[in-house]
Amino acid sequence: MVPHVTDAIQEWISDIASKPVDKSGLRPGVCLVELGGTVGDIESAVYLEAMQQFLFKVGRENFLMIHLGMVPVIGATGEPKTKPCQHSVKLLREAGLKPDLLMCRSEVPVDEATRRKLSLFCQVAPEHVISMHDVSNLYQVPLLLAEQNVGSIICNHLGLSTSRVARSLSFGCQKDAETMPNQRLADWKVLSDRTDSYTGNVTIALVGKYMGNPDAYASVVKALQHAALEVNLHLKLEWVDSSMLEPNAQQQEPKKYEAAWSALKSAQGVLVPGGFGTRGIEGKVATAGYCRAAKKPYLGICVGLQTAVIEFARSELGWEGANSTEFDEATPHPVVEFLPEASSTVMGGTMRLGSRATIIRDPQSLACKLYGGKPVIYERHRHRYEVTASCVPAFEAKGLLFTGQDDRAQRMELCELRDHPFFVACQFHPEFQSRPAKPGPLFLGLVLAATGQLEKRLEADGGVLKVGAGFQKAC
Repeated sequence: MVPHVTDAIQEWISDIASKPVDKSGLRPGVCLVELGGTVGDIESAVYLEAMQQFLFKVGRENFLMIHLGMVPVIGATGEPKTKPCQHSVKLLREAGLKPDLLMCRSEVPVDEATRRKLSLFCQVAPEHVISMHDVSNLYQVPLLLAEQNVGSIICNHLGLSTSRVARSLSFGCQKDAETMPNQRLADWKVLSDRTDSYTGNVTIALVGKYMGNPDAYASVVKALQHAALEVNLHLKLEWVDSSMLEPNAQQQEPKKYEAAWSALKSAQGVLVPGGFGTRGIEGKVATAGYCRAAKKPYLGICVGLQTAVIEFARSELGWEGANSTEFDEATPHPVVEFLPEASSTVMGGTMRLGSRATIIRDPQSLACKLYGGKPVIYERHRHRYEVTASCVPAFEAKGLLFTGQDDRAQRMELCELRDHPFFVACQFHPEFQSRPAKPGPLFLGLVLAATGQLEKRLEADGGVLKVGAGFQKAC
């Protein structure tokens, strides 16, 4: 094991732990380090060595180790087996580390006898053996930990005051505060209860090109789930491969072609997320055209905006062959072009990235209403191509309005169709700022429009969308 590697790992942790994470400029009180993999594997050996050295440097009072172990339930008798957990702790101790908290993953709650057995053989206090059994939804996990006093155990070990721990989310709910182990978790119970007792379903077709790995759209899916939860609905996703919507698919794979179009047409709303490359692009263009003509709620993100622009140019402006220079460098109508400041040959470090201001220039636009009437919003970006500014007047004359632009009015950030219940597209990535208690406004708008509730909700909210107001009904 090379010493300078373990030193580098420790230096990296120390460096990260000293950097402020918010605008206060203060150093974080706690740095959370996830050490993945399996104890005993060669890949994790160098990290375990670095952590045991780090423990010696900072002292046990400043170092808390939580070990996640498996407690499987075998056979029809449902007998829990502690050997896998005991063995992993044994290997961990051989590496010079001893867990302070033992989290036991199991299908069923870990009973008291099993806790005592693990406590004895793993040398962990019985109250520090935590049952992490299967629950009906993710939002129950903080409640499960609170029931077993995990927060107090951590704070006591590290010498932290529990009264200074901030609420991780808040709807301002007080209904369950007195019955909760920790008042800060009352709002998490709202999320948990609502997830298990939704009032209906909403079906959204996600039209993408990376169907082989759905995790490619993890942030988008989570953002949709946040929005559905706010409206007390269960999200049903229809995964549609954009390649199967293209004309050539009808000849090559007719069954998949029919299934893809059937899923698209049966969905209540459609979302086209970001992506790169030419594969499946014409399918996304066709999706935008169908949603435009059928008045189906549509949300386009990044390339979803660009394909909507391409489709509109071809169908409404009559610009045959209109395209993005990313997909066709020789297009006679380049309605989407490469960023002027970026390099077309050197890809590294050439993207327009990070949080940037978008000016919503029309206060009566749907985009402005969705963002609560704010004239300026900040969303995160990740793109190399943009709508050609010189084409904008022609688009707007036909009803495709670019209601959001950058602070120099040179880049098109948001667009919407004038005579459509919900046809909105954005160049930025709103999924990155969506949270369980505060879903992204565009995702919430899509879900509301898909279920026919958008106009009623805007009226109830006073003309502009109040994100999170749907949760107040549960308080």
